[in-house]
Amino acid sequence: MADSGPFGPGQNPRFDEDLVGLDPYDPEARAFAEHLDRIERCGPNFTVEACIDGVSDFADSSNRLGGLRWWVSALVVVLIVLGVMVTAWDIIGRAIAWLAG
Repeated sequence: MADSGPFGPGQNPRFDEDLVGLDPYDPEARAFAEHLDRIERCGPNFTVEACIDGVSDFADSSNRLGGLRWWVSALVVVLIVLGVMVTAWDIIGRAIAWLAG
């Protein structure tokens, strides 16, 4: 999120800069300000921390979804985990065969 600076907790500086005139206590306006913060966030995308933040963003956005979109995102996660498990099993099997041979 944006640096809170002189603003107190729960206050977003976007309401003084980009979202002038919107009620800062409106839940929809706050959600939109958080959305703008996520869109404009830029940083190194090649670090482990950035990957974890990306997974966190995916989890947060999939939790906001409902119905078919939620099931599709859950299916994507299951397929990724299944792919990691199959790959790990293959690597372990090849390592054992190499060590035994």
